Order: sequence, then structure tokens, then C-alpha cells
Amino acid sequence: MTDPKRYVRPYGDTTGDGMVQTSFTLPVPFGPKADGAAQQLANKMGMDPAMVVHSSPIGDDFTFFVVYGSVKHLVDLDEVKVVEREYPLLSPAEVNSTLKKVLRRKLVVVGGCIGTDAHTVGIDAILNIKGFAGEKGLEYYRELKVVNLGAQVSVPELVRSARAEKADAVLISQVVTQRDAHILNTQEMSAAFREAMGDRRPLLVAGGPRFDPLMAGELGVDRVFSRGTTPGEVASYLVHAMQAKKGVAA
Repeated sequence: MTDPKRYVRPYGDTTGDGMVQTSFTLPVPFGPKADGAAQQLANKMGMDPAMVVHSSPIGDDFTFFVVYGSVKHLVDLDEVKVVEREYPLLSPAEVNSTLKKVLRRKLVVVGGCIGTDAHTVGIDAILNIKGFAGEKGLEYYRELKVVNLGAQVSVPELVRSARAEKADAVLISQVVTQRDAHILNTQEMSAAFREAMGDRRPLLVAGGPRFDPLMAGELGVDRVFSRGTTPGEVASYLVHAMQAKKGVAA
């Protein structure tokens, strides 16, 4: 008998009915044939029956679709691999007091968007005092010195700034993901820090909506944060990392 706590199926109208919704664009002019093409694709994706519940033209030669249908696949929760948070979430006061005790100086954070990425919304949400999700950004923390380099920062510039500021941590954000630009840029960044500073390099933290936290090793960084990350999570991680570096118990 299938264990209902281990194996689960999507929930739409009733438990276990397998109903899912997906959207995509095809290079086909809007019309009945486009709807038929979308339904055929959904069937090949394992949706049966599949219903095209919305379609609209995007210019002359493209159509956008929303498809609703049922899948037979099960999710095995025992096979799900994620990065669990191994440190407690701390209040700003706890972050400040712990850093003051562990470092006896301000922790220096340098951040920015590297490569051609001009989207600062992510890095600003973490660094700027206005913060995100009701939490103040890292600029709010008394025991943190934050240097926000902004957008389109070259890797050599980031390394120079980190060295000049004697950064303890470098936070980079990547929103542009076409052709895996976020992966390539981050790997270039981590390689540059290894070459320039070796074991004395700062803590390297990458974040963005398309990053998978499991990618830290592949990217050559210490931590990866994905969508929805709050300033408090990042601040708490920095405290945890500094305690580990100093050999101090949490």
C-alpha cells in the first residue's frame, strides 16, 4: 500500500486528482491550430486530459497558453533534496550583540550585481535599510558595515573593492539568467577571488530567483539564497558563518 505521507500527487479540485496548471509560448500564429499544438505538447508532457484554458496572440507569429490538466506522476518525498537552514534566525539585536562579541568590530559586507545585470531589486532588498518582507536591510544593523556597489559591477572591480574594504563577506545578486549567465558570472567571480586571495578570501554568497541552494559547490561559493530570502535570514547566516570561522559555538 502506498504511504500517503511519503508519496503525494498534485491537488486541484480533490485530493490526489493530479491536476496541474502550466503556461508556455509556442512560435505558432494564434488560432485553432495553435490551441491544438499546445494540447499536443501538454499530452506529451504527461497531462491527460489536458485543456487549453487560455490562449492569446503575442505579435503575429507567437501564442501564449495556459493549460490545465491531470498528471499521473507521484512525488516521493524521501527523494526530495534541499538545503535545510542549519542556523537559528536571530533578531537584529541578537545579530548585533553576537557580532560584537565574536568579532569585536563591525562585520564588513560588500554587495552588488555583477556582469551586465542592471537589476538591483534583489541586492537592494537585502542591503538597503528599507529591506524586504517587513524586515530592515543589513544597513540597519549597527554591527554591520555595508558597501553597496550597485549594478553592472565587473568581477575585477568587485575583487578590488572587497580587498580595499577588507570585506568579511561578499554578496552578489543575479537576476538575468539567459543562457545561464547567472551561473557563468558567479563561477567567474568565485574563481577570481580564489586566484586573488586564496584561503584569505571573504565569505562568498550568491542570490537570485533562478539559483538553487544546492548549487553552492558547483558555483564555488559558500552559500546560495533563492527567491523569497529575507535580510534577517542573510544576517543570521553571516553570524553563523563568522562563529564557525572563529570556532565559537552558536
